[in-house]
Amino acid sequence: MDDGRPIFLQIAEQIENSVIDGSLPEETQVPSTNELAAFHRINPATAAKGVNQLVDDGILYKKRGIGMFVSPGAQAKLRQRRRDQFAKQYLQPLLAEAAKLGIQPSELKSMIEHYEEHR
Repeated sequence: MDDGRPIFLQIAEQIENSVIDGSLPEETQVPSTNELAAFHRINPATAAKGVNQLVDDGILYKKRGIGMFVSPGAQAKLRQRRRDQFAKQYLQPLLAEAAKLGIQPSELKSMIEHYEEHR
């Protein structure tokens, strides 16, 4: 919790990661804002801001008097959003640089496959 980004965004991302990797399946209750605050030693309002962002995004929903739960379809929604971010952040610059260097898509594919085999 110290990478320079606002803490509430880091809280939201941690929950998102747990949804994506399946450790917080759909319809599962997420830790309360007080539990998150105690665990991370932060203000409960900060934890609530991160959780509320996920509610606004449709990733979590509230059951009155019970707590917050992972929304149906949240994992697929998050994976698609992350794939879109991945393409924008990594693929677009990669393809632009490959074009500058005259690397054809088939050659780029071969390069990726080669590196995948040797990692």
